[in-house]
Amino acid sequence: MKRWAFLAHRWLGIALCWLLALWFVSGVVMMYVGYPKLTPGERLGALPILVEACCPVPPERVFALAGEGSRIQSLRLTSIGDRAVYVATLPGQRYLTVDAVHGGVLANVDAAQALRSAAPFAPGRRLAYEGALAEDAWTHSKALAGHRPLHRVADDVGGLYYVSSASGEVVRDVSPVERTWGWIGAWLHWVYPLRGGSVDFAWSDIVIYSSLAGSLLALCGILIGVWRWRRAAYANGRHTPYRSAVMRWHHWCGLVGGVFVLTWMLSGLFSMNPWRIFDSGAPALHQSSLLAKDFTGLAPAAALRRFGEARQRSVELLWQPLAGQLYAVSYDAQGGQRLIGWQADGAVSSGHSLPLLGAAGRAMLPHARLVDESLQCEYDWHYFARAEHTMGGHLERPLPVLRLRFDDPAGTWLYLDPASGRVVQRLDAHRRVQRILFAFLHSWDWRFLLENRPLWDVLLIAASLLGFLISLSGAVIGWRRLTRRREARAA
Repeated sequence: MKRWAFLAHRWLGIALCWLLALWFVSGVVMMYVGYPKLTPGERLGALPILVEACCPVPPERVFALAGEGSRIQSLRLTSIGDRAVYVATLPGQRYLTVDAVHGGVLANVDAAQALRSAAPFAPGRRLAYEGALAEDAWTHSKALAGHRPLHRVADDVGGLYYVSSASGEVVRDVSPVERTWGWIGAWLHWVYPLRGGSVDFAWSDIVIYSSLAGSLLALCGILIGVWRWRRAAYANGRHTPYRSAVMRWHHWCGLVGGVFVLTWMLSGLFSMNPWRIFDSGAPALHQSSLLAKDFTGLAPAAALRRFGEARQRSVELLWQPLAGQLYAVSYDAQGGQRLIGWQADGAVSSGHSLPLLGAAGRAMLPHARLVDESLQCEYDWHYFARAEHTMGGHLERPLPVLRLRFDDPAGTWLYLDPASGRVVQRLDAHRRVQRILFAFLHSWDWRFLLENRPLWDVLLIAASLLGFLISLSGAVIGWRRLTRRREARAA
């Protein structure tokens, strides 16, 4: 067993140490510059204020254009460029965009439209259209699947904007900082050099099995490091038998930081959800559909007037059904929310009543028994917010939220936002395990550390530096061994 451990560590190290070194360097970069995304704050901040005269076309027009029997999953009144539009989301990541002034369908997103869509996101900058593409270095995301091909627009300071060919909206922006540091950050960390080419089909398997091999490499290294360390000194007067300075550094750094390397390799593996081990197979939630008949009784212009009277400067309206009633949720440019009952008295409020919200949540899992219902006013181990540039940082995690726990086979927890009525997070037992094995071990997102920065930064960078030194010294050792083998064969 020892011999096999030594052989595995040697040859896996020769093959992978350079990759591990890149992972540690790029991981530190990603602590501060993440993969580009369009955050809710960026998107809402670029939208103009909706005025009462913006939308003479009623929402029922969207249902008529979608066709009889079409199921509209969500409907928004928003703006594309300087034009007010309805954007409907249809099953299968399909979109329907309807002009709120003239009632026409935005059926062809061309270069001119892409430039108009991007203009509010780059005020005062010159824009240039760079063509349509299926995917590039900054758009490797399943969330963009329904928007491809994407129209790429560049500004004169190095920013990029990607416009959906399906809805006409800007769906991703890339700042000059993200564009510069992203090459040695997320692009390297996620092995994106292998995306988009002839081996794209195997990218997921390459990352999974490289992480698995890296975990085995680290485990063997820990075992060997323990075996080779002696409490009583060797003949050379040291507790390590190695005479080479690089070997000694590798041994000592491995003893101190080998566990960090192992946990990062394993958690990186679990981030890929290998072999779907974190899929519980839980059924979809039962949620109400949007129906054309529900939109009678209050025109968008009247709703905007009511919101204006309540000092809510709306830049977007989202229609949200809840417990058999339709509500309009208004967002301002800072992400602030107010809502209005569409068929009620039209009173503007800051949120839903908790009994109504709880009843709606229970109806989403009709065959499960509710075991706990509580209003959560602070972040905890499973519900927390991250910085916007980090993985998952663009996901909204408002407070307070209503948490519902069910006794279904999946062990479902639902988190509902009283301000909008939306389900902002769904966790089952499998995903709670993944939260530990991936998010906690990989990002150290323990609430105590996140709330006491720069302690989190110092600890994570120090551990990453140890991992980098272990990987770099291993790469040097491996190179030297290969060089000696070549020289021996040549002699």
